[in-house]
Amino acid sequence: MQTDSNIKTDLTFEDFKSEVLNDYKIALTSRECSLLGRREVLTGKAKFGIFGDGKEIPQLAWAKVFKNGDFRSGYYRDQTFMMAIGELTIEQFFAGLYANTDITEEPMSAGRQMGGHFGTHSLDENGEWKNLTEQKNSSADISPTAGQMPRLLGLAQASKIYRQVKGIDAANFSKNGNEIAWGTIGNASTSEGLFFETINAAGVLQVPMVINIWDDEYGISVHAKHQTTKENISEILKGFQRDENNKGYEILRVNGWDYPALIETYQKAEYMAREEHVPVMIHVLELTQPQGHSTSGSHERYKSKERLEWEQEYDCVAQMEKWMISNNIANQDELDALSKTIKKNVRDGKKAAWNSYLEPIKKEQNEALALLNSLSESSSNKVFINKIINDLKRIDEPVRRDIASAVRKALRYVVSEKSIEKDNAQTWINSYMESVQPKYSSHLYSNSKYAATNIKEVVPTYDNNAEHVDGRLVLRENFDAIFNNYPQALVFGEDAGNIGDVNQGLEGLQEKYGELRVADAGIREATILGQGIGMAMRGLRPIAEIQYLDYILYALQIMSDDLATLQYRTRGKQKAPLIVRTRGHRLEGIWHSGSQLGGIINLIRGIHVLVPRNMTKAAGFYNTLLESDEPALIIECLNGYRLKEKLPNNIGEFKTPIGVVETVKEGTDITLVSYGSTLRIVEQTAKELLEVGIDAEVIDIQSLLPFDIHHDIVKSISKTNRLMVIDEDVPGGASAYILNEIINTQNAFQYLDSQPKTLAAQPHRPAYGTDGDYFSKPSAEDIFEAVYNVMHEVSPSDYPKLR
Repeated sequence: MQTDSNIKTDLTFEDFKSEVLNDYKIALTSRECSLLGRREVLTGKAKFGIFGDGKEIPQLAWAKVFKNGDFRSGYYRDQTFMMAIGELTIEQFFAGLYANTDITEEPMSAGRQMGGHFGTHSLDENGEWKNLTEQKNSSADISPTAGQMPRLLGLAQASKIYRQVKGIDAANFSKNGNEIAWGTIGNASTSEGLFFETINAAGVLQVPMVINIWDDEYGISVHAKHQTTKENISEILKGFQRDENNKGYEILRVNGWDYPALIETYQKAEYMAREEHVPVMIHVLELTQPQGHSTSGSHERYKSKERLEWEQEYDCVAQMEKWMISNNIANQDELDALSKTIKKNVRDGKKAAWNSYLEPIKKEQNEALALLNSLSESSSNKVFINKIINDLKRIDEPVRRDIASAVRKALRYVVSEKSIEKDNAQTWINSYMESVQPKYSSHLYSNSKYAATNIKEVVPTYDNNAEHVDGRLVLRENFDAIFNNYPQALVFGEDAGNIGDVNQGLEGLQEKYGELRVADAGIREATILGQGIGMAMRGLRPIAEIQYLDYILYALQIMSDDLATLQYRTRGKQKAPLIVRTRGHRLEGIWHSGSQLGGIINLIRGIHVLVPRNMTKAAGFYNTLLESDEPALIIECLNGYRLKEKLPNNIGEFKTPIGVVETVKEGTDITLVSYGSTLRIVEQTAKELLEVGIDAEVIDIQSLLPFDIHHDIVKSISKTNRLMVIDEDVPGGASAYILNEIINTQNAFQYLDSQPKTLAAQPHRPAYGTDGDYFSKPSAEDIFEAVYNVMHEVSPSDYPKLR
């Protein structure tokens, strides 16, 4: 069941009547799903419910103008729209509520997101792009308030790029940029900074974006008077309204219960956005929320009797019924009969979804019970195992936790016994855990052949008389090659365009490739990231530049909640291979010496974090990633742009491998591990240590996520038997992560003859100036003395106390 998107002006009354009745069926089906869904939560079959009741009719009008190739970036109220475009069935709705892990049964997220979070499949089973122009698209939802807005900007900007930039192979992604990016947001969420930042950016960029604001006057229990100046978001945004002399938005208002006015409004919005490529805002007023915010509470607690009565009268489905009766489209008896049929259909769909969810788990339960019964008969602890069996048998509607827990606990009672039954139980639970865990943990990174770690290294090569140039020139020449070789590649950020970035790594490239491919952006880090996410989701290869690592914190929520989780939360059905370019580490002062990697690497799992020590290594990472289908953060050394490097003769071709460390100096006494700007200090210090008889092996991590996939560091430690991690993050930051990877993941402890050491910065931001750097972050003397002290503990006579 879906709405008719082929709106005609010459419909007969019977055709019109049929279309309206079909829309009404979708609205009623969606409403009944919401009502029954709430009951499923209250009975315990589902954990949580958040539904789209009260928003049905405007979503029907929206669906009529939503075309193949268009994209939705919404939030958890859009179930009616998804049903209306044919991308959500009753069974799929309930499969999401039950967290069915089968992607064919629950195509939105394979049970990884709570119900109400929707997405379509952009990728096939091999991780290859499908033809997005031949389907209606929904980018995968996230829960954080207004978090969908930055991505919406990028989805819209992609249409502008496809329309205006020549030479891109757009076959699977765009038809001359005709696609609209449609967003949805609740009125209360428009108070978020991400909303205002996106609205401003879209107005500046003039992209085909339509934002739907569902306004029911509340944000959970908080009324609009506490949320929005004048209690009206479109009123306070009137200054964005375009006019004859100024570009801006077209701002439209319509009541959410007025079916014919909604259809007219959405037709108008679609025409302007699609044909004129301008942003449009539709403020949908006087909506209701019949069941309150979610299943966690009741709206009767905070809404007045008068408000509840008004909501009952102006419920959009009830108003549509009145309109249909008054216009002789249906009578009350016909609507009652239709309602009865739909209620049955929803109940049947719910039952089918529950049985589909439960059947494989019941089968697993029976397998476990058979094993446990055999184990019990062969064990001297039969009485204890039988209790576990009986407890598991009594569970009529098990979850996998019940099964796994029962078998694992039973094995405790036979730990000292030997039997075939015990062996069988061990084999079964190990196999069970191995097969079940991926249902909840797979696809944090790409599983396709384009995974970044599959891209082979290509070393830089040099002429015999290779020129030594500033590191920035290696980057610039490499970016030049990238934009020449990849028409779909583009870069944008603060100062990235006209002046060629603050460190001149893009010098002259805007003039060569145009303002759309090498673009300046405002001071708005979150939406710079959002531009990149949205464009990457539509087949472009964006490089989003955040001027300094310190300011990536403005965009960290988007990186963490949206970009990092995209492949995971869609179980590999969507991707956004965005490259985030920034610069950090040592310079001068609190806000331009960013090395806060401990926080970053633990918040953006799902994004590769690369920390090259020079610009040649950085350029190689860009080349690698452009052959990959995964997102990454590249942190260039802020103090390395003017340092001299040899200019390779295979610019644009050499590739730095991801997840691979490099031994830059071999040694026998201790393994020193570091990265980025600090690595150069470690290298220099290693030479000084030789003067006192200490031969250190120096390893450049290069890639924090993933970390040393070949376990080369532990191979070094097995030779030196000592380890020191040198890091300019705060104590317990990235150094703790690195140490954990080496000691626990690589099991290096068995080779250590001395306590593993970490040397980090002071527990504060670095103070300004040369002395601020020296006394805030590890210096050459700090490293020398720390290494020397380790050797002093080993042999005080050979290495007398320094100070």
